[in-house]
Amino acid sequence: MAPLNMEDYMGGAPGAEHLCVLVHGLWGNPKHMASLARALRAQFPPEQVHILVAKRNSGSFTYDGIELGGERVCTEIEEKLELIRSRGERITKLSVVGYSLGGLVARYAIGLLLARGVLDDLECMNFTAFASPFLGVRTPLRGWANHMWNVLGARTLCMSGRQLFGIDRFRDTGKPLLAVLADPNSIFMRALARFRRRTLYANIVNDRSAVYYTTAISATDPYATLFAADSNHVANRVRYLPGYEPIILDPEEPILPPPEQPPENEASPFTMRLSRWAKRVPFVLVLTLLVPVGVVTFLVNSAIQTIRSHRRVKLHESGRAGINVEDYRVNLWFKEMRSAVEGAYEELNSAQENEFLDEGGGTVTPSKGDESLLDADRKQQRENDSEVNPETRPLLSRESTAGGDNLYQTLALAPYQFDAIRALDKLGWRKYPVWIHKHRHSHAAIIVRIEKPAFDEGKVVLKHWVTEEFLT
Repeated sequence: MAPLNMEDYMGGAPGAEHLCVLVHGLWGNPKHMASLARALRAQFPPEQVHILVAKRNSGSFTYDGIELGGERVCTEIEEKLELIRSRGERITKLSVVGYSLGGLVARYAIGLLLARGVLDDLECMNFTAFASPFLGVRTPLRGWANHMWNVLGARTLCMSGRQLFGIDRFRDTGKPLLAVLADPNSIFMRALARFRRRTLYANIVNDRSAVYYTTAISATDPYATLFAADSNHVANRVRYLPGYEPIILDPEEPILPPPEQPPENEASPFTMRLSRWAKRVPFVLVLTLLVPVGVVTFLVNSAIQTIRSHRRVKLHESGRAGINVEDYRVNLWFKEMRSAVEGAYEELNSAQENEFLDEGGGTVTPSKGDESLLDADRKQQRENDSEVNPETRPLLSRESTAGGDNLYQTLALAPYQFDAIRALDKLGWRKYPVWIHKHRHSHAAIIVRIEKPAFDEGKVVLKHWVTEEFLT
């Protein structure tokens, strides 16, 4: 099948007053957003919507971090608005769409637009995220596995990796950038609150880059538990959104209550525990077999990209990369002023398995060597654990409790992640769980990142977005 031509969907015609900006993800490029652009253009003609696909963060440039990426996207938006004005036309409405890491970059960019006064003259319409890791990509694990992946993995993706795993300290805040992005007093949250509609689409299975809990802004992952405990009967336990079967689940009641009589072949607790440990075997094997070759290659490439990224960041900070960086180093606060690489990464990331807090709301204790990741005091952790639990979960999402199930155990998240859940959910989101069946790379299929039949289920998601969610 011939690749999509981005130029067929870019831009807009005189009279179009609505600008929609598409932002790709890690390791991505503008072509990854071609299917989104085509779906948008099929629904809205050039006279109605102007489409801009951000391009300055292509490829390895996504290693440079959310801050630098957001500044680049902000610059592109401002340049596009100025170009349209220079033609005697005007933009009155703005929508922003982020895919994967692009969702975080987009959140940073709109904060800058607000601080610079750009949003004052625009009606903010849609903020949409497809498989975006709002809470980062830190695996909810304790002990050695946490140390192995969350600490080592964070150091293989340059600044973006440090920020996604929450081990960075952003400027003089002493906090991870993800925490700053979700601070209620920040320009980023104020900008996000301006949009009339906030929508997210989250894969429930097989997303090797960004799992459900982070893309759905949730302290639980009921689908991971459901697939692990009853994989042969999951289809009988989910409810689909009418007209979008069997891809998009009904956000009001995605999981049906369990049957009164358990299946005859229900696994015993011992078998389930054995199965759980068996699923960790591939991770151990990957480490054992790939260390001599694959991991060495992966780490060498990471080192090279880190050096290149450092040079780009240094060039950017000096103002020699085409952007006057001082224009974008704005105050972050409102109420108060406060001083084959992708494959290797995804396979290792997907080998991790979530762990949970104790049923009684126990605390998460940092493992040795991981204090930088979980540095909040134990009192704050206890407050987080008691406030975000299965009983208060309906306040954080629109999922059904599917009574009788133990599907909503609180994940072993870090304190800043619990804080982010509470703050982001207060804004109100329309959350849609997505089940991609045909391909195990659901992270790419959800937006039809490549035009091929195995990704066609993603077209159902895009159809729902443009016909049911996108406000004009």
